[in-house]
Amino acid sequence: MTFIKENFLLETQQAEELYHGYAKEMPIIDYHNHLSPGHVANEHQFKNLTEAWLTDDHYKWRAMRACGIDETYITGNASDKEKFQKWAETVPFTLRNPLYHWTHLELQRYFDIDDLLTGKNAERIFRDTEERLQEKSHSALGLLQQFNVEVICTTDDPIDDLQHHRSAAHKNTSTKMLPTFRPDKIYAVEDNSAYRTYLEKLSEVSGTQITTYQDLVTALKQRMAFFHEQGCRLSDHGLELLYHFEMNSYDIETIFGKLMNGHSLEIEEIQYFKFETLVHLCREYHELGWVQQFHLGALRNTNKRKLAQLGPDTGFDSIGDFPQAINLAKFLNTLENTGQLGKTILYNLNPALNEVFATMVGNFNDGSVRGKMQMGSGWWYNDQLDGMEKQLDTISNMGLLSCFVGMLTDSRSFLSFPRHEYFRRLLCNILGNDIKKGLLPNDLVYIGGLVQDICYGNAKDYFNLGYD
Repeated sequence: MTFIKENFLLETQQAEELYHGYAKEMPIIDYHNHLSPGHVANEHQFKNLTEAWLTDDHYKWRAMRACGIDETYITGNASDKEKFQKWAETVPFTLRNPLYHWTHLELQRYFDIDDLLTGKNAERIFRDTEERLQEKSHSALGLLQQFNVEVICTTDDPIDDLQHHRSAAHKNTSTKMLPTFRPDKIYAVEDNSAYRTYLEKLSEVSGTQITTYQDLVTALKQRMAFFHEQGCRLSDHGLELLYHFEMNSYDIETIFGKLMNGHSLEIEEIQYFKFETLVHLCREYHELGWVQQFHLGALRNTNKRKLAQLGPDTGFDSIGDFPQAINLAKFLNTLENTGQLGKTILYNLNPALNEVFATMVGNFNDGSVRGKMQMGSGWWYNDQLDGMEKQLDTISNMGLLSCFVGMLTDSRSFLSFPRHEYFRRLLCNILGNDIKKGLLPNDLVYIGGLVQDICYGNAKDYFNLGYD
């Protein structure tokens, strides 16, 4: 039998009452994930748990490699059954890694399986889950509805036609799907040839012939208007750090001309291009009323041999130690100075900088919007028990926990929504322990309302998604 009981993670009676009485039944707004829009729109049925669970899951891939599993059984050409067998053999060795909790929560919540997954019961569990995955309740959409997911905001490139979002919008379902504008390729100018190829695609979908930087700005505005029409209210950016320069330190048209003529850029020209392009984007987000998100601090593609073999996003990224504070402050101030700093969420990958990020958001709250500036939930390597506790403690000490917009999955898996449950249990446990210690009043109605705001209400108000 599983160790995950009714009061898993809940150490006090107050925590139990907060979770079961206030947090558990709240709907989910998953405002950042990497789910497939096509799977949602087409109500995709997964063939088996390998497809639903192991495809594109670099968390699991890293654990399997650490256990000496050959790449054949991870991203290679082994059968789905063989891959699942190897993952099952790995699971007992993931003790104290978040994968151990996530794995057994997902088996229990979606498949009513209480057994601990091992190599010995892998074949039976593979077979039993295979049957359940053919039921409508376990389609991609059905899995979302099982967890009372009210809305998901996917992550979408500016050139995407959003066909699946438009298709899904016509369906009468309890779960809505909205796009998020992710323009990372717009300023990824390190590879000149790839960049010009991308601009050709952007030119085609925007109906704008891009020969100058101003043409690029025009094309981006056209795409943002299109995304807005499809319900988009968020943007997202994955960067090592934010750069800052004085505006017009370089002539942006000259830099763009070098790109279009196939010339390599100097490092400062690359950085300046990213800076000015982001400023243009952020000013447009402010005009549209969007929330802008910045995921900062990842050191990506560190293993060049594996990058060449398997490509990016395959499990070879780690925490970077980039200096963040000074340029981050200056970048935000560039927007603030012209009154064009919109709602902003900053996600920090390096936990040593939690206090830097938490205090930074406080610098730019101006009283215009409740919780306008946010330190995002524990991200990536911080998306676990210790990381989420530290993040919650930091925003409690340096800001206002009561204004926090809560949890997200940041996942490619439709089975990952128990992470919201995990977060809610953890949140209630922290508050319950504080009540027991006398650090908070024993007023469960008041604190329960705060819990419901953090789990759902704050996000619903903050993002203004307009899907009611």
